[in-house]
Amino acid sequence: MKRLLASLALTLAASTALAADMITYDTDQSFDDVTFGLESAIVDAGLVIDHVSHTGDMLERTKGDVGSDVTLYLHADIFSFCSAQISREVMEADPMNIVFCPYDIFVMVRPDTPDITTIGFRTFPDGPMKQVEATLDSLARAAIGIE
Repeated sequence: MKRLLASLALTLAASTALAADMITYDTDQSFDDVTFGLESAIVDAGLVIDHVSHTGDMLERTKGDVGSDVTLYLHADIFSFCSAQISREVMEADPMNIVFCPYDIFVMVRPDTPDITTIGFRTFPDGPMKQVEATLDSLARAAIGIE
């Protein structure tokens, strides 16, 4: 039982830490313009989008099924992709860096701020993974025109 409680406490602490450790940019550009800008920035960098998760749509569609009536996002997508070159470099430095791949950038609009689109990504630990963070920052900034 102690082990279970300790595990739950660590999971909660990790989740809380992850929620706080991110870099975001707000813009008055539309969700569609920002997602188009992000797609373009990723492709222009020679990267391939592996998946787009329509998280906002899923949460809205299933809110009643889980007993909620809260709309979390007007729009929310997560773009997943990888860089063969950067991934090789960071995983040669530490093979356990595989835990961070693929890399994600989210774009969202909240109901309480419908005229603000937020783009962001999680931060990474010091060391080789900061190269990934710099790449994500460059892509997010390019997406909204603040290169």
